[in-house]
Amino acid sequence: MTGRPGDGRRPAPAARALAAPRPRVYPGAPLQVDVLLDGLTHPGRGLHTGQLHWRLHGPFDAERFTRAWQTVTDQEAVLRTALAPAASGPGLPGFAVHPAAGPLIVRHRAGGAPWEALLAAERMREFDLTRPDPLRIALLEESDGSTRVLLTYHRAFLDPASAEHLVRSFHRAHAADGRPRGGERRPDLRDHLQWIGSRDQAPARAYWADAAPPAGSATLPAGDRGRPTHQRGHGRTRQRLTPAEAARLRAWAAARGAAESTALQAVWALLLYRAHGGPGTHMLPVAFAAAVSGRGIPLDGADRLPGPLLGALPVAVEVRPGATLSALLADLTGRAVDLAAYEWVSAGQVHRWSGRDPYEPLTESALTFLPPREPRQPAAPAVPFPEAAGAGRGAAGASDAGPVEAWEASTGTPLALIARHDADGGLLLTLVHDRTRIADGDADEILWQTTRLLRVLPAEAGPGTTVAEALRVLDGMPVPLAAPRPDPAPRTLRAAAAPGSGLVCLLRPPGAPEDCYDGLARGGRGTRALLSVAPGVAAALTALAPALAAGVPVVLGGYPEVEGLAHEVARRVAAHGWSRPPVAVAATGRDLAGALTAAGRKRIQPDSSGS
Repeated sequence: MTGRPGDGRRPAPAARALAAPRPRVYPGAPLQVDVLLDGLTHPGRGLHTGQLHWRLHGPFDAERFTRAWQTVTDQEAVLRTALAPAASGPGLPGFAVHPAAGPLIVRHRAGGAPWEALLAAERMREFDLTRPDPLRIALLEESDGSTRVLLTYHRAFLDPASAEHLVRSFHRAHAADGRPRGGERRPDLRDHLQWIGSRDQAPARAYWADAAPPAGSATLPAGDRGRPTHQRGHGRTRQRLTPAEAARLRAWAAARGAAESTALQAVWALLLYRAHGGPGTHMLPVAFAAAVSGRGIPLDGADRLPGPLLGALPVAVEVRPGATLSALLADLTGRAVDLAAYEWVSAGQVHRWSGRDPYEPLTESALTFLPPREPRQPAAPAVPFPEAAGAGRGAAGASDAGPVEAWEASTGTPLALIARHDADGGLLLTLVHDRTRIADGDADEILWQTTRLLRVLPAEAGPGTTVAEALRVLDGMPVPLAAPRPDPAPRTLRAAAAPGSGLVCLLRPPGAPEDCYDGLARGGRGTRALLSVAPGVAAALTALAPALAAGVPVVLGGYPEVEGLAHEVARRVAAHGWSRPPVAVAATGRDLAGALTAAGRKRIQPDSSGS
């Protein structure tokens, strides 16, 4: 294995980037903050890492391959972007576009790690987001002389549509032997961040304060398991509608004034109702997240802009067993129109504007309906995209390229359903599940029931078919089960006196009683919120999440037994783009109050309580 094609060293542009003056820092978009926060609060799980891969047949020219990616890197600002010191507020992440960077390419020789092992290893390998390397490229030589190409990207910088756009740009550059054509693409990520920063949030805040899912909504299409799954990591399962079934679904939805993506949402709403409604339930609010492309915003060129634009916003709808499916589809269609006006809003913003408990999720599943990939040109060699046709054997030193395949990124959401038409016109459904919440068998059952409804309803449901009648399709099938959320909620010892006052997060030593810090709250009046948190990195990061998302300064503290944990939590916070929070420890409550005051002065205006 070599670090780069050729000599294994980073090309000269990256070295120039390190020596260049510090670039301008842009405040992160709310969606980027959400992604970073989700990765922070679910450490070590390889979240928000997407992949594209394809196979090259024939001779491989490493120098030409590298030149082509260097051309793309020079033209696309997002490939030269990295986390930077806080740009706004008391520690919100910032992003900087460096003037130069080099593609990060690693070549694996034949006989090394198997392909599936390389895919998994690249997914789990953490990105150093402080370096302008949001896209990694791995090459694997095969024994038959072909070369596999694997792109691994971070969702804080790129979404699936952006990654596919970059592949098309690469093939154009490869066909031109890496010779630059034109300068930097505009608009780019900087223009998008500036556009986001200029939005008037008042109308969106007012809308979502009313439209956010109400408390008590059904959020998982599964009942309560009541015990852990004893499984770890993420799993995925797939089902497929044939081209004929997909066409029938599309026609059925269109006859009711809806898109096939809306039909998928309606089926998901039925499953949410079935899992939580029960006999005699006349109405049940259900909630899930629906993906929005982020490219329908009024920014010229946004549809071609590589960046982290794909988001997901909450959808709340009331399901009534006596209402017709046509009425449910109409309701969801209207909500899709509303969402289109707020593609630039993030789910984290909606949560804060809703006034709901910050530790209670608004949704626990997400639906994404990706647009079909552009078809190949009939006369072209087997290439991923039509623009790449010049990269076939007609270009000296090039190889024939097979079709691109994707691996969808995992997130902290327990369930994510991704739908996309395949090359034959069928509809491929992929369900990605958090195995700590949804066991593999239950995930299989959820997707099977989803697919059955999508197959049967277009064939059998008429204009007057009700929700209750539609659900009879699943009679005799089990209700899938979900485990409870594993992280205990933090214990609020004192609420903040006003928004932005600051947060003191007290980490409980292992074995200590829950009330070990109660005296600090009783011993004085102050403006900062006080939280007592169960032992563990995950619990501490979960407790900090709402304050970090809002840009509120935080302090970590506790008795000496938690010092190592506190510093590890502070390190992780800083690695994800926030300012490193100060840490204060002391042997007694009185001394701890003084230590917290001293630490707080570094970040928070002193309050009167000493805590």
